[in-house]
Amino acid sequence: MSIESTDSAPSDDPRPTADAGPRTAVVIPAAGRGVRLGPGAPKALRELGGTPMLIHAVRATARARTVGLVVVVAPPDGAWEVRSLLDAHELTDVAVVPGGDTRQDSVRLGLAALPDTVETVLVHDAARPLVPHETVDAVAAAVRDGAPAVVPALPVTDTVKQVEPSTDAEPEPVTGTPDRARLRAVQTPQGFDRKILAQAHARLAPEGEGATDDAGMVERLGVEVVVVRGHEEAFKVTRPLDLVLAEAVLARRKANVEY
Repeated sequence: MSIESTDSAPSDDPRPTADAGPRTAVVIPAAGRGVRLGPGAPKALRELGGTPMLIHAVRATARARTVGLVVVVAPPDGAWEVRSLLDAHELTDVAVVPGGDTRQDSVRLGLAALPDTVETVLVHDAARPLVPHETVDAVAAAVRDGAPAVVPALPVTDTVKQVEPSTDAEPEPVTGTPDRARLRAVQTPQGFDRKILAQAHARLAPEGEGATDDAGMVERLGVEVVVVRGHEEAFKVTRPLDLVLAEAVLARRKANVEY
């Protein structure tokens, strides 16, 4: 599958022209069910401020100056529904491809759909609908400057305990206390040199999931991953309480005419 860009950026815009094709693309895997938010629509289609979270996430990444293409990876049987949803919100330039059974499969299918001109790939969670476009641009810029893999992250503010996991409700014994100063809470979008990310998916796909994010897969290749500053509003909406917080952030943005 090939996807043509409709970019027509001015010469001082870092995005390439339509003739050159996009050099930076965002892949948004949105095929998950989001069971921790309870029964109902898939997480990406849950509404935030009356608009599905997926739409917020697409707009947030597309707003970044460095992004020339956004690809949404839909549920395997829901690509038409996602296409219709994007069209209804006037996001007709966003591409949609069917996803796989796992997040890893979906990212791999999104990568395969990108045009050959794409050199930098950002992978973004649809469940992080309020990521500022400045964070997106910072990740893309770090990759363009030579880093093969980049993640936005924030310092960990809570003390973290390592434990021996329990399979029941019994207390779990603590086995260690990591130095908090060396810990970071990772967000998305995560940025990659396209060839490196494709190599990670090609090599590690036969082994199953194995890693909890794409940066973890790249780490397993022995490739260095670097961190740039994340943003407090790029949190993941996973639990009902997260949705309440996201509604509050969105309401503040609208009150300040920032959204």
